Amino acid sequence: MATSTIVLLTTGGTVAATTTADGAVPALSAADLLPDLSTPRTDPLPDITVSAVDLMSVDSSAMTSADRSRIIGAIGDTLADPEVVAVVVTHGTDTMEETAYLADLFHTDERPVVFTGAQFPADAPNADGPRNIEDALRVAADPSSRGKGTLVVLGGRMWSARGIFKVSTDNPIAFDTTHPDLPRPVIDADISAVAHARVDAFTLYPGVSPGLIAAAVSQNAAGIVLAATGSGNTHPDVTAQVAQAVHDGVVVVVTSRVPYGPIVPTYGGGGGAVDLERAGAIISRWLRAPQARIALAVLLGAGHDAAQIAEFFRASDPAIG
Repeated sequence: MATSTIVLLTTGGTVAATTTADGAVPALSAADLLPDLSTPRTDPLPDITVSAVDLMSVDSSAMTSADRSRIIGAIGDTLADPEVVAVVVTHGTDTMEETAYLADLFHTDERPVVFTGAQFPADAPNADGPRNIEDALRVAADPSSRGKGTLVVLGGRMWSARGIFKVSTDNPIAFDTTHPDLPRPVIDADISAVAHARVDAFTLYPGVSPGLIAAAVSQNAAGIVLAATGSGNTHPDVTAQVAQAVHDGVVVVVTSRVPYGPIVPTYGGGGGAVDLERAGAIISRWLRAPQARIALAVLLGAGHDAAQIAEFFRASDPAIG
């Protein structure tokens, strides 16, 4: 029987971390993280071999846009080999929701890309990395995973990358999703050809200074993402600044700091989502601020205008897309 190859790309994070006097830091290599498939945890794995590649070794909270682009480029380069049936990426959980979503934006191949990591360092008594990696390999090897885009596997659970967000600092089930079946509009381009557009993100609250928006505009932000209260609401003074930013050519996307539920423009009064939309803001109904910021940065970097960006966010809504 022919043997299939899954490539394990390692990038650091808690799954590769060991404890030092200065805190836990990534230390394990790709070879260290490679599971022993000769003695699987439960039923035998399919006929697969796993090739491990050290891509980088960083804490995901310290990743740059260039680091993320390098990961997405490596996934594409790996899938250029027809002998590869899937890619598994180990990554820190702090920003996994962003990198995995970025990967999904560029993933037009039927073969699975699966992100995994750990909540506890590799030398902790409750280390969860080995099990998560084996689970990710099982998902990657499963034919039913084909055509599902980029997946995230952790704590015995699996999610589509779109819509996920981190919900716990110490539970092995680190993520949840705003919606289990979001549409997948993609960017059919080479990530190396997409510029790094600067997009700022702000969390809104009672008493927030509207000057934050003006400052971002003055510092040449191409886009702004606002995590508003409730169903996309804020103060009228913020709405006025949003209108000015849009007038100045900055694309503004509004989502919510609330983790669950769609963002539906319902309220007025000068600072409601109805008012923000009238001021020219784009409403992100399901993608929360971290993923909305990734999408906006990629779309702007690829040269999309405000109308095309608004259409992308509409297409990301299961009620529309």
